Amino acid sequence: MKIYSAPLQGFTEAVWRNIHCNVFGHIDGYYTPFLRYEHGEIRSKDIRDVERKNNSVENLVPQIIAATPEEMHPLLDLISAEGYKRIDINMGCSFPLQMRRKHGAGLLPHPDMVAAIMKEVERYSDFSFSVKMRLGCESRSEWQELMPILNDTPLHHITMHPRLGIEQYKKPADVDAFAEFYSACKHPVIYNGDINTLNEIKAIEERFPRLKGIMLGRGLLANPALAMEYKRGEELPAQELASLVQEMHDAMYEKLVTRLQGNTQFLSKMKPYWEYLLPDMLKRDKKAILKATTIEKYLQAVRNGLSSFAL
Repeated sequence: MKIYSAPLQGFTEAVWRNIHCNVFGHIDGYYTPFLRYEHGEIRSKDIRDVERKNNSVENLVPQIIAATPEEMHPLLDLISAEGYKRIDINMGCSFPLQMRRKHGAGLLPHPDMVAAIMKEVERYSDFSFSVKMRLGCESRSEWQELMPILNDTPLHHITMHPRLGIEQYKKPADVDAFAEFYSACKHPVIYNGDINTLNEIKAIEERFPRLKGIMLGRGLLANPALAMEYKRGEELPAQELASLVQEMHDAMYEKLVTRLQGNTQFLSKMKPYWEYLLPDMLKRDKKAILKATTIEKYLQAVRNGLSSFAL
């Protein structure tokens, strides 16, 4: 079964993707955080993240977020200019600001708007499109109303994250609701949501044997070796995992330290990874990393924490 890396704003950007691919690998496709067209422009940060010159990952799929065809067009032009042929459409983002703009999961209660987006999919036949979505924004019946539209659209696959937009990540993923979607969807389906261990991957694979794959999000941030473990068929020993995490961390440090000037910028970028990374690390070691006030103290805390984790 294929294993994909989910797009997570602020985390799975080009530096992380490139280094994760080099150190851990075993990912069949990396998805970029969504590109958006707002206030008459695409953010320069988003453009840099998708530019070919900044990406060494070959199996990269740009993701876009839009409420109307007019918002899509500049994004498609950029992606085309960079030579990509695969595009993922975000209909699952649960950030309240985006949902209020009818972006992401906020698009799901509006079948007419979804239909307009899907017509553009048919019109841009040079691209292969996929959709990443939730069960709905406020109701678990919303996907059912959209199913005829989606089934009639030529899509590469649909990734389903079985939660509501208003739930964000506060409730467990609804695997039984996913099963209903899985049965009704005519396209290949990818499962996404609450996959943190090798055993959880195997359980989803066993229950849904026709799955195209599983998309890992926060679970891959917590254990960057999760796809590697699936392909190997066994969990990594703590010492090997700690060594690889140190290698990836050091490579990210080398890339980011000159770009992010001073303690504040660098630590503000790196500390959030440790909110997810290696949840079984000793609490005192994780606390030392998150409370470090200088780059030097932070690096020492990381080394100490990973040394203890490896024991």
